[in-house]
Amino acid sequence: MRLEEIINQHMRDLNDTDMAIWKYILQHRSEVRHTSIHELARACAVSSTTVVRFAQKLGFDGFGELKAVMKMEEPAKSFYHEDVLQDMQDFYRQTSEKLFKRSFDEASQLIHEANRVFAFASGYVQSNVIQEIKRLFFYDNVFIYEIRGYEEFRSVMRSVTRDDLFIFVSLSGETSMVVDFARQLQLRGVPLISITKLHDNTLASLSTVNLYVSPARFQLYDDDDEHTAFQSMMPYFMLIEIWYVKYRMYLVRQDK
Repeated sequence: MRLEEIINQHMRDLNDTDMAIWKYILQHRSEVRHTSIHELARACAVSSTTVVRFAQKLGFDGFGELKAVMKMEEPAKSFYHEDVLQDMQDFYRQTSEKLFKRSFDEASQLIHEANRVFAFASGYVQSNVIQEIKRLFFYDNVFIYEIRGYEEFRSVMRSVTRDDLFIFVSLSGETSMVVDFARQLQLRGVPLISITKLHDNTLASLSTVNLYVSPARFQLYDDDDEHTAFQSMMPYFMLIEIWYVKYRMYLVRQDK
């Protein structure tokens, strides 16, 4: 499990000082991988004991174990090679290998047991992801109602119960409307599945289940200062297809 996922799982246990340490780590990740606990404490204006407690809140024995996890994590992928097609092929293979190993049982249980399933997308690409979710799960008589704005959400909230389920697709997980919706649902005890990029974000911390993906950027031009790099959204659709197949496998197991 990546450090961002661990942070999201323990977000409610972290205080302001802990978040300040995490913010520094995010901004200086490469340096922290090789720094000492005393250097990190000094940089964050806290004691070494505070850093140890921060690591322990995340489930580590101490800072040494936290740093070991950071060293094992690969930096975010960014490809600027001439053979872009080969880079894409390698990226798709690595992404699929990780997704096939992931368990989707908790998400599958939520969608199987839900009385009603609602979905909200924070943008155009995200809406395409939801259309694919609707298409696939329709084969198993799971009807997903897409909410397209604040007024629709407010209308649904009048009758929503803990037996319902919401699926949010958001690239950043920080869109103000999405975060507001998620907080309202959490207060009512309504389960929520979020699909976001793999990084620390508010939506993921508010969700019952977080499904992460890691898009990659590919530079198609020689001068990357003048052109925006192409970002592949394929991991989102790979995740949805693998989830659906594993959902079918989950149902088979339940019938035995």
